[in-house]
Order: sequence, then C-alpha cells, then structure tokens
Amino acid sequence: MSVTLETTPTAAVALVLGGAYRRLTDVCGVLAAEVVAPGAPGAQVGVPAAELTVSQETLDAFVGAEAARIQERYEHTARPHVAASRALHDYAWSVSLLMSGVWYLERRVPRIRPEDVRLDLATGVYKITPGSALSCLPGDPAAALPGVTVLPHEEALRAELRSAVADHMAPLLTALGPVARRGSRALWGMVSDDLVSGIWYLGRVLGQEDDAVRAATDLLPSAVSPYPGGAEFRHLTDTAGHRHPTRTRAGCCLYYTIRPDEACFTCPRTCDTERLRRLES
Repeated sequence: MSVTLETTPTAAVALVLGGAYRRLTDVCGVLAAEVVAPGAPGAQVGVPAAELTVSQETLDAFVGAEAARIQERYEHTARPHVAASRALHDYAWSVSLLMSGVWYLERRVPRIRPEDVRLDLATGVYKITPGSALSCLPGDPAAALPGVTVLPHEEALRAELRSAVADHMAPLLTALGPVARRGSRALWGMVSDDLVSGIWYLGRVLGQEDDAVRAATDLLPSAVSPYPGGAEFRHLTDTAGHRHPTRTRAGCCLYYTIRPDEACFTCPRTCDTERLRRLES
C-alpha cells in the first residue's frame, strides 16, 4: 500500500488509519462502526466514550440504551447487570476488532483512545475518529510516517496489540464492573473472549478461518496479564469427518438470560453435542 505524507504527522497517520478502518468495516458487516474524519461535523455526534468512565449519568445512559435494545429486539426486560454485561460485550468486541482487524489485515496496530470513540446510543453505532498512534514492522511503507513506532518483529507487534486493547478497556471495566456485578477476572475474561472472537469472525468472513485461529492463538497463547486465559481453540469432528474449530468462553455475556434455549455457541452452557448439532443443521 502506498502512503501519501500530509502536512502534519497527525493528519498523515489519521489518513492511513481512516482507510484501514473503512476497509475493515466494509468486510465486517456486523461491525456497527462509522469512520469520521478529524474535525468533520460528525466527529461531535454521539456520546464520547471517555465520558463513560467519569460520568455516572453517561454510564447509566449507556446501560439504559442497551436495556432498551434488548426490550425492542427480544421483548425481554433485562436486569441492570445483564444490560451492563451485554453493553460491555458489544463495546469490547467492536473496539477490540477495530484494533485487531487492522493488525490481522495489515500487520499494523493502532492505539484507539476513548477520546477517539463516540457512541450513538439510539442506534448502537460506534463513530471512530482516526488518531495518530500507530505501530508497524520494519519495511512497512507506514514506517516512513513521522511519529509511527516501528517494532522489531511480529511478537512485539502482538504485544503492542494486547497492550493497546488493555489500556483502552481498563478504565471502562473499572467504571462498569460494579453495575455488571463482575469481578476483575470475569471482566478481563470477557475482553479476552471478545478480542479472540473478533479475529475468528474476521477470518471466517474472509474464508481464512484456520489462519485466523492460528493468529488468535499466537496473540493469546495462554494467560498474558491482564488477560486470564489464552485463545484455547480445539476442534470438533462432525459425522462427515469435517473438523470445526471451537472454544469455550472464559467470561459470560449473559445472553442465555435473555434466550435460555439459545445460549451462545461458545458458552460454557453449550455442550459439544449441541455445538455439533448446530454445525450440521
């Protein structure tokens, strides 16, 4: 990919990241995110994600909006801790995928600050304004951009991705944990799951599931602080002899409380027999 230098380092990196985010949202149909250029009118639409960690009113509105969506979609009145867990799951999956997706597709790691994200509470859409923090490998054309951090090898880039996601999520977990009624290990387990599952999902939509499973396993081969567990994929074999990757979530998103008979595919409540039944149906 060629890179055109802009007049400032911030503008140059933002241009690169804006293109990467748009390619990612084009591929990932369920990623409800819109890219907003810095300074554009849309950059001020929605609730700043940074306010979730400092304003109880904003946090309550965030959880309340999720409760309203659950009511609309499922005709179910979710308890506050369930709505908080579902809201956190959606946030962690979406924001983690914006970073991990760029890493998977382009071997670049952006650092997304809470200040770069705004939430449309009515629609659930995340508005992302490209920032100026980017890491890449030697030989990447983006390495020529002022301010870009060049890391020596793939493992350093993976470590940067783990750190970028953790740094973004830590303040939100602190703020939302009491509402979700979850301890630190359970909260970070959910973030681990969403980081892994986003990469897995991206691989499936690209027809590269095996490659994505390997990439997610390399990213989280085991517990790496603050993530309490690794990707831990395993395989199930169906009656036709086909092998299918699966894993069991470390943290629960509480969807089963909304649809008790439809627990998530990777939920600890979903046994392997049921997983195979779904795969073959």
